[in-house]
Amino acid sequence: MTTQYRLTMAIDSLDNNPETIIFDSFCDAEDYYYNEINRRVAFTVSHSPFSLTDEDIQDLEESEQQLLKIDKIELIK
Repeated sequence: MTTQYRLTMAIDSLDNNPETIIFDSFCDAEDYYYNEINRRVAFTVSHSPFSLTDEDIQDLEESEQQLLKIDKIELIK
């Protein structure tokens, strides 16, 4: 049995067609997951017309974490 990991990335909570990427290792999926969250938060922070506190940035990170999900896929050969 082969194990793969599916990363599902929604743009927002109403996204009915989220992007999915398949990884062969959990470490690769987890690395991509955290890099994508950091990229999204950095984009929001750099384009915000307001000064953001550390708490604001933490809230952004939590919001982004709800939009990304890693699932384990068991393939039977």
